Amino acid sequence: MSKTPEASSANAAANHRSVLLVFAGLMVTMLLASLDQTIFSTALPTIVGDLNGVNEMLWVITIYILASTIMLPIYGKLGDLIGRKGIFIGAIAVFIVGSIIGGSAPDMGWLIFGRGVQGIGGGGLMILSQAIIADVVPARERGKYMGIMGGVFALSSVAGPLLGGWFTDGIGWRWGLWMNIPLGILAIISAVFFLHLPVKPRRKMRVDAAGMALLAIASTALVLFTTWGGTKYAWGSPTIIALIIVTVAAAVVFVFVESKAAEPIMALHLFKDRNFNLTIVAGLITGIAMFGTLAYLPTYLQMVTGANATQAGFLMIPMMAGLLVTSVGTGQIVSKTGRYKVFPILGSFIVAGALVLLSTMTATLPVWLTCCYLAIMGIGLGMSMQILVLIVQNSFPNSQVGMATASNNYFRQIGASLGAAVVGSLFASRLASLLLERMPASAQGPGADSNSLTPKLVRNLPAAVRDVIIGAYSDALTPIFLYMVPLLLIAGFLLFFLKEKPLATTIERDILPESLEIDGANHLHVADGREAVETGRSGSAAR
Repeated sequence: MSKTPEASSANAAANHRSVLLVFAGLMVTMLLASLDQTIFSTALPTIVGDLNGVNEMLWVITIYILASTIMLPIYGKLGDLIGRKGIFIGAIAVFIVGSIIGGSAPDMGWLIFGRGVQGIGGGGLMILSQAIIADVVPARERGKYMGIMGGVFALSSVAGPLLGGWFTDGIGWRWGLWMNIPLGILAIISAVFFLHLPVKPRRKMRVDAAGMALLAIASTALVLFTTWGGTKYAWGSPTIIALIIVTVAAAVVFVFVESKAAEPIMALHLFKDRNFNLTIVAGLITGIAMFGTLAYLPTYLQMVTGANATQAGFLMIPMMAGLLVTSVGTGQIVSKTGRYKVFPILGSFIVAGALVLLSTMTATLPVWLTCCYLAIMGIGLGMSMQILVLIVQNSFPNSQVGMATASNNYFRQIGASLGAAVVGSLFASRLASLLLERMPASAQGPGADSNSLTPKLVRNLPAAVRDVIIGAYSDALTPIFLYMVPLLLIAGFLLFFLKEKPLATTIERDILPESLEIDGANHLHVADGREAVETGRSGSAAR
């Protein structure tokens, strides 16, 4: 039976309100996860000084990224198999537990452990939020929502350092973790009452435990050898060689296991799609550049410019503004025009240009110029990040969208892990070397111990010692930005080969037979009336 225009209009309005309620809840959750990737960037110098752990500084950030990276494919696959709502709520709960552990940490070991638990939950918050949008919004309309998601990430990229600085200068850095408790509870309540997803068909639960374990081993070994190589251990040491062997062996065995698994965590057929392959390479490189820059630039700003933690957070606002404007703007353009290929290409080249500019920074460079360089980087990131996710989701049916989205995000997070780890390792080793080389022989006390340096301590040191430390920080970090430029140029070139497939105007999914009703217009409707899926089209055409 056909619906009247009035009924169709009322149904469309109800659908829109339902999507907006779901979307609002997802924004709170994404804000939680993304804040915790950046909130310690300004607080980190004070935290490691308080807990006497400068030599473990990079692990506060790296362990969170590593844990969330390992969990991404697991959450994505389980969401496809058994539905996303219950897993989503569970991930928020784990995230809250990690925040409690980290916020109560008496030393660096407990802080790092708490951050790891946070990462286990945080991986689910990011990937499930993106997959849930694909459950309720067709690809053609999804661009504007994905753009706003990118805007939330932009907000967190500045709000994180700003909040971290505010807490550090005020009530204490531990509140950067404790604030997640009320926000997490709010996100759980929102998910329970407003997150109503279409019914998934019952599928036999076949957990790819071997694939999960192998992926975790390969990811961990990869980050460990890139973190420790050349710093804690020599590149030719037995430890580093063993980790490289473990990484390669686990990856090879993982591919074999996935080719045989009934429900693989990362199905190999994904890699037969050209767009998928191109976007994972571009996403990995974007992750390296973004987190290699964001993880340590606020520390640089505090040490070199003399800004306190809060001021360093404010100095990151230009990057947020650039990312926010281009992310939301490109999302709107994509939804209106259906064209998207040009944006990630331009974005990659713009980020490359921004890295060149950042590599020219010196201790005497005007702060406003640094802010301009950050704004340019934000513009480039906003043009590419969320569009790459949309391209992947548009290439596969909804029954595989969780796995496909998670796999794409996994490689971007691997890039983030590598970026934070490699830049952190190079930065720490170069800084120690430069301080040892330049520090006056007469300098004694805390100024001579790089493990206990904090911005406040540096500002109170004698001018001769302070100038040496500031110069060492600048010369240790800025050349590393230039090392990443060729990677961005490669990403931009590869994206020229993207195939611009039409964005789907419907959601292709497997639906329980009893949940369907067929009308005379040859359309299938979910019984709750939330969406329509056109019939009479092949799977590839629907995509």
